[in-house]
Amino acid sequence: MNNLFDFILRYISWFVFIICEIISLVLLFTYNNYQGSIWMSSANAVSGKVYEVNAGVEQYFSLTDINEQLTKRNLYLEQRVQDLTSQIAAKTGDSALMKLENYQLMKKFNLIPAKVVSNSIDKRDNLITIDKGEVDGVRKDMGVACGYGVVGIVFMTGRHYSVVMPILNSNSSISCTINKRGYFGYLHWTGGNSRVAFMDEVPRHAHFNLYDKVVTSGYSSVFPPGIEIGKIIHVYNSSDGLSYRCMVELSTNFAKLRDVSVIDDAQMKERIDILRAAQDSLEKK
Repeated sequence: MNNLFDFILRYISWFVFIICEIISLVLLFTYNNYQGSIWMSSANAVSGKVYEVNAGVEQYFSLTDINEQLTKRNLYLEQRVQDLTSQIAAKTGDSALMKLENYQLMKKFNLIPAKVVSNSIDKRDNLITIDKGEVDGVRKDMGVACGYGVVGIVFMTGRHYSVVMPILNSNSSISCTINKRGYFGYLHWTGGNSRVAFMDEVPRHAHFNLYDKVVTSGYSSVFPPGIEIGKIIHVYNSSDGLSYRCMVELSTNFAKLRDVSVIDDAQMKERIDILRAAQDSLEKK
């Protein structure tokens, strides 16, 4: 206690000075409008800066909660996207309709939606089974496509299931053309890589570029013209040297194929019947 008194007595002049300064400042800012306004402005500026810094600190430490909220929101939005995709699939028959041009080409036909129930990509003669058959309107020789492009042709039908011969089958041969170039050939798969096939019989005088699109020609009675097949990634000479052989990167990823559409062209059956009748007539001669 004696030490406290000694400290106060030693610095009593400073204490008196500080108290007098505080009293004078209070009187100055209280009874003078101009000085009072300056004091209020300065105090507001200081307090505002303090609040700003405090808000920044609180915001920084609340980032964890914000990130959790954003994560939950993203999950909700992803679920909404999946729900909308399912609704589109129910209307259009294809949940993989990523390319509008393919859908625009096919929408004038009756599309029969189907799910792939079995599939293979590692055999020389791969087959795909889908969950739609004769009772659903599926018939032999109908074209099958997905949102990315051509899948194959219906090979065999049952009442509730059908077997599709995909591009990835050595017996598959699809009439195709180089988009906007006018040169056509036939697409074949020789085994091995499931992402590439070969367009044969492209004439030697043809002018085209790498990465040009390959689409259905419309010359067959199966596919309408313009459905995407893939893009040219390499060009070879044919074995006889009379034409080109183009390596085509397929737009359809058969390893991930889940949803397809069977193209029900009302006029297709008539065209096929006429074609078969003409072939039978030639064989009889």
